[in-house]
Formats: sequence, C-alpha cells, structure tokens
Amino acid sequence: MRSGKGGIALGRPARLRALLIDLDGVVRLWSPGNDRRAEEAAGLPAGAIRRAAFTPELLQPAITGRVPDPEWRRRVAERLRADFPAADADLAVRLWSESVGEVDAEVLGIVRACRGGRRVVLVTNATTRLPDDLRRLGLAEAWDAVVNSAEVGAAKPDTRAFAAALRAAAVDAAEALFVDDSTENVAAAEALGIPAHVHRGAGALREALRRAGWSEDLGAG
Repeated sequence: MRSGKGGIALGRPARLRALLIDLDGVVRLWSPGNDRRAEEAAGLPAGAIRRAAFTPELLQPAITGRVPDPEWRRRVAERLRADFPAADADLAVRLWSESVGEVDAEVLGIVRACRGGRRVVLVTNATTRLPDDLRRLGLAEAWDAVVNSAEVGAAKPDTRAFAAALRAAAVDAAEALFVDDSTENVAAAEALGIPAHVHRGAGALREALRRAGWSEDLGAG
C-alpha cells in the first residue's frame, strides 16, 4: 500500500480504533553520551559497544526471546573482550546497561491523550528486560497492551509481530495506525494493510493522527 502525505497509508480507515506505537526512537530516546562514557571508562573506541551489541547474530536471539537479556549482555562483553583484549569489557557493558533511556514527554502526552475509547498498544523489538525498563521509566501503565518481540518470538518487520499487535488491539488492520521510526517496519505494516506513519517528532505525530481520523484533543501543536 502506498503512503500518503505525512507517511500515512492511502486508503486510511473511516474509523480509527487503535494506535500501535513503537518504543525506541519514538517514546523512549537514547543519549549517545551514555555509550561514550562507558566506552571511555573501559578503554574502548567510540561506537564499539553498539557495533558488538547490535550485530544480528547477537541481537536477534535476544529480541526474539531465544536468549534472555542477561545472557545477551554477557555475550556482548565476550565479543568486546575478543575484539579489544586491553579494554575492560565487563565494566563497559555494566556501565552501558545502567541506563534505560529517557522518555519523550511530549510524545508520551500524545499517547495519554489517545487512550480512552481506543486501544493503545506498545509494539517493540525488545529483550526480556523490557518490563523492568518500563517500570523504571514510569511507563508500565502507559498502554492498554504491550507486544514485546521477546515474548512473541518474532521481531518487526516479521508479519507475526504485526499479527500479535492486531490481536492485542482487537482490531482489523485497517482500523489501526502504526507508528515507528523505522521505514522498513512502516513499509511492512503498510504491506499488511495497516495505515502507518514514520515517526519524525511529536508535531508530525499529531498531524498523522488527525489525518487518520483522531478527532480528540492531542494537545499543543
């Protein structure tokens, strides 16, 4: 399905019944400074932690639930130790793991405004640490349902992740709006008939919701 202005799929539903929304890069933001502090303390070059942690062979088992979060982090340290023998890999991963990111308060305000009468479902590629992260961020009760790839056993853009999200929302594909910062995930949603929006900030999100038929007050902007 082609996208219309603002990243919303053409042929959007006459009645929008659910918001399916990503976490990282949308509601939760990460400061690159956290990575750099951990790397400097451990004697690692810039970007080393993420290059190790997000290699597909380490990340995919973690975000599909085949490997629990602590084991994933242990494997990241192991990879760093092999690549940089002089660095303190355990210290690097410990410091890197302390942060749970920060909430984009303006986007969270939009999420809260959307709840009530319609379902708001978090749809995220995450590890088994997600429930603890949401609790620490104060987001545990921010959604009507949470679809975590580590629990589903499939990560976006896998169609099974979207199927789980629609089940959690109890809506048909055309009755939801999917919001994600990944163009690949948005394209996958649109291919399934789910109207979708590439996240580029709170103002654009408000406009996307209004264009999709969300008539309630979404705050300033």
